[in-house]
Amino acid sequence: MKRLFALALLAVCATANAHDYTVGELKIVHPWARATPGTIQNGAAYMTLTNTGKQADRLVSASTEAAGITELHTHLNENGVMKMRQVNDIPVEAGSTVKLQPGGLHVMLIKLKQPLKEGDSVPLTLRFEKAGEVKVDVKVDKVGAMPAMQHAGH
Repeated sequence: MKRLFALALLAVCATANAHDYTVGELKIVHPWARATPGTIQNGAAYMTLTNTGKQADRLVSASTEAAGITELHTHLNENGVMKMRQVNDIPVEAGSTVKLQPGGLHVMLIKLKQPLKEGDSVPLTLRFEKAGEVKVDVKVDKVGAMPAMQHAGH
């Protein structure tokens, strides 16, 4: 009976941490997106990237079957107006953490093939210059979710 309990506890713990991914020296923590209301055809994926290694790396691209186009983006303040711009890559310096979050860096999902619905997951492939490729599941949170809310229920 103790062994069965230990196995059940291990399964629960594994599930609780199953939303973090590792590739090389990089850790990808809690990929998430906001649900898209109505006929909105674009969405964004957010996450935290931590480089525990001694060499810098770069997120160079992302792809998903859920969208027609996937791009790396940031928001810039141009004369007091926030504008979204595509970037070539997202650097992750050695020993540093980079947050992809609303109003900042993110993975843009353009021409969604279907709306992002709360509770769903979207497969996303991230490609890093040195660490290589990693497949993650982007958990869809409610419309208007903010980074502080993202771990609720996960």
